[in-house]
Amino acid sequence: MMMTTVVLAGVGGQGTILAGDVLAKVAVAEGMDVKLSEVHGMAQRGGSVETFVRFGQTVFSPVVDPGMADHLIAFEMTEAARTLTYLRPGGTLVVNRRTVDSLPVLIGDMPAPEGLEEALVGEGAIFLDAEALACEAGSPRSANIVLMGAASYALPFEVPTWERVISDRVPPKTVEANLRAFHLGRDACAEGVCSL
Repeated sequence: MMMTTVVLAGVGGQGTILAGDVLAKVAVAEGMDVKLSEVHGMAQRGGSVETFVRFGQTVFSPVVDPGMADHLIAFEMTEAARTLTYLRPGGTLVVNRRTVDSLPVLIGDMPAPEGLEEALVGEGAIFLDAEALACEAGSPRSANIVLMGAASYALPFEVPTWERVISDRVPPKTVEANLRAFHLGRDACAEGVCSL
């Protein structure tokens, strides 16, 4: 199997790192060589978080240069626009239809970005309302797992492996809600809401 590169982009508090960890553990469980790296500066709340997961028969480096990612999974629209340079031509761009204002916007130093959705549509974005699906699953904090469910539709891993890793990785009292969130994200793709 050739190497696959997935970039997860969000902000602190959205569960980007947990989602990357789940994806990496799924790839390991299915016998892949995996490299994972993260960039998270002021990430506790509202700062940018990027997680890079690369898997295949042999992966020599976790470094992802611009234009190398096969899939970009964005947890909100501003980060989708900011990290779009990682996506290779023809790569998959899945975007949670949400915007989180940055600190400069919140304190009035900068205007909120406009036209994000239109710009991302022009880049071939597939939109998903992960928060609404997470609420439907019973846990508003499971939007990250909804996005992993959507990503799973395009990745070469078995559903039971995803279910086992998610069950092992999330807090025990949230396992059922997270499994529902995973399947709602996956089903959304199967039903064409996000056709990968």
